[in-house]
Amino acid sequence: MDLFTTFSKVFSPKDNQAGKRKKKVERFPRPKKEAPQQIAPQIGEIEARAREIIIDAKDEALRIRRAAEDEVRKMREESSAREQQLLRAEAHLEERQTLINRQQDENNQIKARIDAEHQEIEEVRKKAIAKLEEIAKLSKDQAKEELFDRLDKELSEEMAKRIRDAEEKAKEEVEEKSREILVEGMRHGATDYVAEYTVSTVKLPDEEMKGRIIGKEGRNIRSFERATGVDVDLDETPGEVRLSSFDSIRREVARVTLTRLIADGRIQPSRIEEFVEKTQRELERTMFEEGKRLCHEVKVYNLPRELVQMLGRFKYRFSYGQNMIAHTLEETKIGVSLAQEVGVNVNTVRLGCLLHDIGKVVTDEEGSHVELGVKLLKKYQIPQMVIDTVEQHHEDVPISTVEAAIVYIADAISGSRPGARYEDYEEYVKRLTKLEEIATSFPGVKEAYAIQAGREIRVLVNPQDLSDTATEKLAHDLKLKIEKEMTYPGTVKVTVIREVRASDVAK
Repeated sequence: MDLFTTFSKVFSPKDNQAGKRKKKVERFPRPKKEAPQQIAPQIGEIEARAREIIIDAKDEALRIRRAAEDEVRKMREESSAREQQLLRAEAHLEERQTLINRQQDENNQIKARIDAEHQEIEEVRKKAIAKLEEIAKLSKDQAKEELFDRLDKELSEEMAKRIRDAEEKAKEEVEEKSREILVEGMRHGATDYVAEYTVSTVKLPDEEMKGRIIGKEGRNIRSFERATGVDVDLDETPGEVRLSSFDSIRREVARVTLTRLIADGRIQPSRIEEFVEKTQRELERTMFEEGKRLCHEVKVYNLPRELVQMLGRFKYRFSYGQNMIAHTLEETKIGVSLAQEVGVNVNTVRLGCLLHDIGKVVTDEEGSHVELGVKLLKKYQIPQMVIDTVEQHHEDVPISTVEAAIVYIADAISGSRPGARYEDYEEYVKRLTKLEEIATSFPGVKEAYAIQAGREIRVLVNPQDLSDTATEKLAHDLKLKIEKEMTYPGTVKVTVIREVRASDVAK
């Protein structure tokens, strides 16, 4: 069946009734067959092309063969050259091995001769030692021990002589060096502050103002003293009011408040309380700024705010006429300079000098300024080495470190230099005399001595007049009388001593 018949069956209608509309099927044209005379020329061309390809392939094969033969020849020549080179190297190695064998034989002979000579020397040495021992009548170990003993003796004498010379030289230089260090430290401790000698006084515009300050039936002055905690003296000096209190902060608050009240002119209890509160707030801010400035001046940062506030109180605190800020700044500079010269912990000395007198501005507790300062620093967890310098700067506790000694020295230099401090000696003597008079006023007291610049009173009693219990009561009564009759800075320690001695003579 041909292709035309197949297409006819596929596309012919199956329903003769529906075949009214018959589709015309296109016939594909059949390929025409070429005549044999048209194919013959093409076959000739193909055969010619095939012969050319064969000829080219033979030429290429010949060329490749020649190249391979050249490469093989070159490799054979290189192999022959390398073989010759290896033969020459082998011959050279054989010559070197022969030379090495010859040198080794010579070395063995030399070593044998050296060993023989060493053996001869050892025999000679043993004979010499034996002969020396026979002559000296000492064994080798005994001679060695005697030699070492003599050498140790000579060296010990030489070392002792050198040590003595070094000590004498050090003694000559140490005093001069110490003076240089102290002078250099004091030079660096120079400050811009000058010690102030002031009393808290307020000038009055006229005498009539005194009456206004006193007020009707004294109510203004009573309100002022109650609000400020100071004593007001209007009769001491004409034209001024004197304010007395050992608390420098209270005294400053009173001075500023009174000055403002006089300027305002309206002096009455309610105004007094208002002005006192306002002045206290302003003074707190001022003290904090002063404390921060002092810390930054000596290069101390990040102290607790409360300690900075306490240091600011130094602005209004004087010790024997020397302003505490001036003293602290001067002492810190001296201490840091000494620490750098000596080569110890500078930061410990710096903090110790800055905080050594902080107990002097603690007013709400009893105790010496050293005890109060140590307690305060422990509360804020200051390093123990710094606390030790504060605790030991008056030698209440023995000095245990070089840093504490430097703080002690710097404090002494700052306080004892000419012009640093001033004390009203008349008042000072009166206070000491008053202390002794109060103590001797009690029955049974034999002697009394005011010591430690009036910070302590020691009382000796007659043991026949007072018992141990009475002695304890005397200390308590004396304390109460001092608190009642005297005004003093800090605290006064009362020590009562009752000594009993018994003696006899053996015959």
